[in-house]
Amino acid sequence: MAACVTVYHREGCHLCDRMFAELRSLQRRLDFHVQPVDIDEDPQLKERFNVKVPVLAVEDDILCCHFLDVPGLERALEPD
Repeated sequence: MAACVTVYHREGCHLCDRMFAELRSLQRRLDFHVQPVDIDEDPQLKERFNVKVPVLAVEDDILCCHFLDVPGLERALEPD
């Protein structure tokens, strides 16, 4: 079963757009699906992640902020 990778983002964020593009290219070889969450639609998420977006979480663990950590994502998606 594919892992869930959540990207906390906001519209108009160039770093967010870049992370989504990088994730799309990695989906060709890694088994995951992306769940985008716009932080501006939730006051608590906006307060938590405002200047950190994009924030990438694998399952419920925060993996990286601002820039994609490809080796970290690969490790996080390795089967147990």
